[in-house]
Amino acid sequence: MRVLGVNAVFHDPAAALVVDGEVVAAAEEERFSRRKHGKRPVPFSAWELPELAMRWCLSEAGLEPGDLDAVAYSYDASWCRPAEEMGLQDPWDHLRTTYAEKVAGFLTTALPGLDRDKVVPVRHHVAHAASAGLAVAEDSSVLVLDGRGERASHLAGRYVDGKLDVLTTTDLPDSVGLVYESLTEHLGFLRSSDEFKVMALASYGEPRFADALREHLHATGDGRYVAREPDWTRFAPRRVDDGTWGGAHADLAASVQLLVEELLVDLATWLHGQTGDRLLTMAGGIALNCVANSRVWRESPFEEVWVQPASGDSGTALGAALQVSADAGVRPKPMPGADLGRSWSDDELASWLRTARVPFTTPDDLAGEVADVLAADGVVAWFDGRAEFGPRALGRRSLMAHPGRAENLERLNDVKGREQFRPVAPMVLAERAEEIFADGPFPSPYMLFVHTVRPEWRERIPAVTHVDGTARIQTVDAERTPHVAALLEAFAERTGLPVVVNTSLNTAGRPMVDDPRDALELFGSAPVDVLVLGPHLVRRADAFAAA
Repeated sequence: MRVLGVNAVFHDPAAALVVDGEVVAAAEEERFSRRKHGKRPVPFSAWELPELAMRWCLSEAGLEPGDLDAVAYSYDASWCRPAEEMGLQDPWDHLRTTYAEKVAGFLTTALPGLDRDKVVPVRHHVAHAASAGLAVAEDSSVLVLDGRGERASHLAGRYVDGKLDVLTTTDLPDSVGLVYESLTEHLGFLRSSDEFKVMALASYGEPRFADALREHLHATGDGRYVAREPDWTRFAPRRVDDGTWGGAHADLAASVQLLVEELLVDLATWLHGQTGDRLLTMAGGIALNCVANSRVWRESPFEEVWVQPASGDSGTALGAALQVSADAGVRPKPMPGADLGRSWSDDELASWLRTARVPFTTPDDLAGEVADVLAADGVVAWFDGRAEFGPRALGRRSLMAHPGRAENLERLNDVKGREQFRPVAPMVLAERAEEIFADGPFPSPYMLFVHTVRPEWRERIPAVTHVDGTARIQTVDAERTPHVAALLEAFAERTGLPVVVNTSLNTAGRPMVDDPRDALELFGSAPVDVLVLGPHLVRRADAFAAA
């Protein structure tokens, strides 16, 4: 059973390939096109398919379009309602429905040889649910929250033997995601793109507006919620993104963040009351809110919480493919990890460097040489193996630095061109994580939860300790990520710290580095001391001396 999953209608267009229940490949279109988020989430862009990602997925498996048994499209036009009936102010929303109704024609044009009868629509929130509930080995409760789908903004259900039982949904216009997007815009950031900045800014504020806002954003006790956009100007004027931040704007961010956390805990608690399951799986854009996820883990009755690393709309490409496979009687295999994108052999990477006329070495002890650079306070661009699927850098396309120097937070934000209130994250050896961090799940391989930095470690790793004493950690397993694990061990030998700074390998407004050309362009334009390209090492001093 060969199923290509496609997400396109809103934002973060992506493709994923599932063969006989196994996830073979998955990638966002932005990694190929170099357009952040692939496109803007407006109705006029709904027709834009992830053509490059689709073709790559097929080539990765050696397939032609005619070899596919199904193409799963993560939006079902037959489930739509007119925007005005749903209380949405979007006079062009009907274009999304029109494009979705005609998507089989668009897909057969993009993939010559595809039988249009093989195109199968999957409801948007079912695709989100499947990306989580069908990506794990056991039956689970599943919780989805985002901006919107065809007519809803939320789904709560349960997967048993690969089949989804939908227990409840919240219909539009109530939407936690749309409220958070609206706040993002009010705070001077880019809507449907910069919501993570609001979460970061919230740590600098006090939730003094929470009581007044609660009437607009609260759970209703029956597994659903009210979520309506308030008049934000009652609490703080519209912010212009001029580089300043704090005050009432941070307090407003903190207030909404608190209410979102409370709402998620309530929804998860209600869901557990219906299912009694041990495991909760989560997806949808709200599931990228790692602070809220952590409260669900701590305060809900579930023993374990698993969050899809590509919880945003890109993940619906994977979920749609998994759901169509399951509906055909092929039980999906557990998702092996987030490293589902492109990769190159060692020889191919060396060829890229020779073509670019960049001097490089291939050290016998790569981990040791890179650890020396980090210990001497150098910044390292790290490119290794298959690219990550989803928004987190997880040791495949990462920017690394010494966590023991507080000034490295400001330094890396300058390198990337980011706001200074943005934190950077630690990657840590899995077997050492619990001695340094607390109050969160272990292992935590996908940076989807925040942990408390133990007090005795805060002064030792200040660059990765956020203003509220927390860190969004990634635990590193030597079996899954052997090269990063070797680097962490070598760095610990030199410094006593089994932790390094890890942030995504990109600069502001650009997608994460994906191919070797992207890595070389970043290395040439940003103050990075060393580029690691697979087993090869490029030192900035050597490269520029040669130039």
